[in-house]
Amino acid sequence: MEIKSSFFGEQSIDPSTIISFPNGIPGFEDQTRFKLFHQEGDNPLVFWLQSLDDEALVFSVAQASTFNINYNFTLNDTEENTLGFEDVADLLILIILHKDEDDQPTVKGAIKSPLVINSAKRIGLQKVLAEVEQSITLTETSNEINVSERA
Repeated sequence: MEIKSSFFGEQSIDPSTIISFPNGIPGFEDQTRFKLFHQEGDNPLVFWLQSLDDEALVFSVAQASTFNINYNFTLNDTEENTLGFEDVADLLILIILHKDEDDQPTVKGAIKSPLVINSAKRIGLQKVLAEVEQSITLTETSNEINVSERA
């Protein structure tokens, strides 16, 4: 299948790799088909979620676990039915990245609205969380102290 992307140019993709968001993504409800792209090499840090229906719509995303963000939330019955997962290990949690254009540009993640994707069936949704509790875990490894943040 051939697609056009303003970010990637023309691409040939395998239709079996299309990720369906049956309800779209909030603000983009009419966009339901996406392809996840990544950089070549081992352990890519950033991925791109390209709409197949709007060549100008692409989200920069990253795996929450890459930044030691460990979610603990419950999916409601509708969300579970939408995702249709049998094993929670099939769920991929991504955060949408955005760039702040303050005095010093920084890249931030939308941790209150992660994307949840059933990687086995390639079905996704965006889970909007009312609250995100953050805690910091300090662990000592030899003489170093490692700090990780959990959301």
